[in-house]
Amino acid sequence: MSIFASLVAHLADLLQPLFHTSATAAAIVVFTALVRLAVHPLSRAAARGQKAKARLSPQIAELRTKHAENPERMQKAVMELHAKEQVSPLSGCLPSLLQLPAFFLMYHLFSSSRIGGEPNGLLTHTLFAAPLGDRWTDALAHGGVFGGAGTVYAVLFAVVVAVATFNYRRTKRQMAATPLPQAGTPGMGAMTKIMPLLSFATLFTVAVVPLAAALYVVTTTTWTAVERAFLYRDMPKAGALATAA
Repeated sequence: MSIFASLVAHLADLLQPLFHTSATAAAIVVFTALVRLAVHPLSRAAARGQKAKARLSPQIAELRTKHAENPERMQKAVMELHAKEQVSPLSGCLPSLLQLPAFFLMYHLFSSSRIGGEPNGLLTHTLFAAPLGDRWTDALAHGGVFGGAGTVYAVLFAVVVAVATFNYRRTKRQMAATPLPQAGTPGMGAMTKIMPLLSFATLFTVAVVPLAAALYVVTTTTWTAVERAFLYRDMPKAGALATAA
């Protein structure tokens, strides 16, 4: 983690002439963009995989009808079809899985009072009036909702709501254009109702994690919304599934 802290510190030094006391916060945003840029080829591959699976939807529907009385045989037949067409059922999960280590490193970096036996100096850095190591509850305790730190969180919440609303409307349109099959799939009806609302869960994450990790979450969520809108623009069903993932 000390290597990771050094990387953030070096980025902050480079950005300091432009962002001054908020240079470390800017470094987190830049780091997030670099992580997402590195993962972007996998996101493109995931989009291709989703499109390939959509192309196989009619054949999968036939297999479900054919093996309706034998779920195990149906599952095996679907897997064989995926293997034959070289489609990975897990391709859409890879970008999210590869981002998790970066998020947890960020969380621990700004949650630890000491790094390598030394005081964690990054916790004293700020985004305007809000320390990067503090949480929303700290902002409320020092100045309230409309205090300096509270205002920073209000802006972050506004960005999250805007992105979540964009995802919600887009997912609803996509699912209306291409309804997901519900017959024979337990829980599918409930999932299709909940799916468009999942983006709003980010509000809870931003509220409970340190501000530095919240910046990472807001930045990567915004990137994800824009990226998926582009990658899945010509594929309603896969786009809806990916947006909610």
